[in-house]
Amino acid sequence: MVENHQIIRRTEEFVHNLLKSENSGHDWWHIHRVRLTAIEIGRLENADLFIVEMSALLHDVADEKLNESEEAGIKKVNDWLDHILLERTISDKIIDIICTISYKGGNQPPVKTLEGKIVQDADRLDAIGAIGIARTFAYAGAKGDLIYDPELPYRHELSKEEYRSGQSTAINHFYEKLLKLSSTLNTLTAKQIAVTRHEFMNQYLDQFFKEWNGQL
Repeated sequence: MVENHQIIRRTEEFVHNLLKSENSGHDWWHIHRVRLTAIEIGRLENADLFIVEMSALLHDVADEKLNESEEAGIKKVNDWLDHILLERTISDKIIDIICTISYKGGNQPPVKTLEGKIVQDADRLDAIGAIGIARTFAYAGAKGDLIYDPELPYRHELSKEEYRSGQSTAINHFYEKLLKLSSTLNTLTAKQIAVTRHEFMNQYLDQFFKEWNGQL
């Protein structure tokens, strides 16, 4: 029987090779940060750390932004879990987490398991604060969006399709997603961490608009 630490090591190598050159902010180092945060929260919450760590490692392998389709991404994860001969009941828990933690315009149903809530929190914490700001501009650049266009207002409500493919800007993304994330977090630990990061984004936006409007 393959030990859990060996499965983790092989999965880490698999994900690193897949995402090490990804330039949209969904790269290996994003995975690394989410993994560390999820493990830390998982310890505090007495969660199953193997499921937490595996789900954190694999959560963006299935992301439809990085695959031909959502189905193709899930198949990629399933194929890997089959390849490493992971027990099916555990694989199903990991797949369920990966399928339900994404934002998708805020239209997803609530995550049910403790492990899923923890990985979702860790992923969303990495989307706010200083790192979140950096990732927003990286993603906008990779997607071909402008930094900001005052003639393109941000969208208050988004369908999954609009969220994925509609026209936006890096600054609009703060209002369409990032500033909403703190209120969607599940665990007390994540909520406490989010306070400082959320405020930092507000401060950044205040400074951005001062400079945009020519205030010296």
